[in-house]
Amino acid sequence: MEMLAHKGYNGSIETSVEDNVLHGKVLCINDLVTYEATTLAELKKEFIAAVDDYLETCKLAEKTPDKPFSGLFNVRTGSELHRKAYLRAMKDDATINRVVVAALDKYLAN
Repeated sequence: MEMLAHKGYNGSIETSVEDNVLHGKVLCINDLVTYEATTLAELKKEFIAAVDDYLETCKLAEKTPDKPFSGLFNVRTGSELHRKAYLRAMKDDATINRVVVAALDKYLAN
């Protein structure tokens, strides 16, 4: 999925073939902030305006704009990968959690 970025915020890029319009929403915030346009250049401008407006609105309302993430999520690995992670954790005198975090760090560094 391609995303737009502005001031540390990301936004989706979606299409509506039926309406012949591009649209999206600002990601990782508590509120629903959307934008739309008919060209990609216009969509970028609308996204930037939406982020700027959202940040100004949050400032005026003395509200934190970011969505807090708990840091917890469930991962379904399948039994064989689970076994391999467990054995690697045992070998490294670590926890499965530490193995998964290290793998995510390595994956996301690229």
